[in-house]
Amino acid sequence: TTQDVEAITPQTLINIRPVVASIKEFFGTSQLSQFMDQNNPLSGLTHKRRLSALGPGGLSRERAGFEVRDVHPSHYGRMCPIETPEGPNIGLIGSLASYGRVNAFGFIETPYRKVVDGQVTDEVDYITADEEDRYVIAQANATLSDELRFTEPRVLVRRRGGEVDYVPGTDVDYMDVSPR
Repeated sequence: TTQDVEAITPQTLINIRPVVASIKEFFGTSQLSQFMDQNNPLSGLTHKRRLSALGPGGLSRERAGFEVRDVHPSHYGRMCPIETPEGPNIGLIGSLASYGRVNAFGFIETPYRKVVDGQVTDEVDYITADEEDRYVIAQANATLSDELRFTEPRVLVRRRGGEVDYVPGTDVDYMDVSPR
């Protein structure tokens, strides 16, 4: 039957049953859907920060080798290398690092303090792992003067792929936010 344009509502245009069925299926049967651990506030927070490589579009426990489960330089400041379960899920389930955050595209970013001509600024930039490879990054426990300049002539830094080296303070692009 033909209806007046004024009488049309969203309910008459869209059948809501398939949408409701999809949502119920995801939350009821998906591997990525879990009941939240609410034993105490800290366990609830930890559960919300959990990252998984398992599930639809991810890996399976049986096919995941040592290379996938091992710590990678790109995890630095993004994923906690210690907080992973023992047993078959080791290295496949992890936690977001203390200062890490997920950007609008779903990539994990970590904060760094900008260094200009050997002087550490208060400007903080969040950088993804692929962007991080372009910069020379000093560790947070490098000694600084009152003017926020490096006191040592050469500073211990991280470069592309996690390589470690000593360079002059003027060659440093960023510095870690925290030693933790």
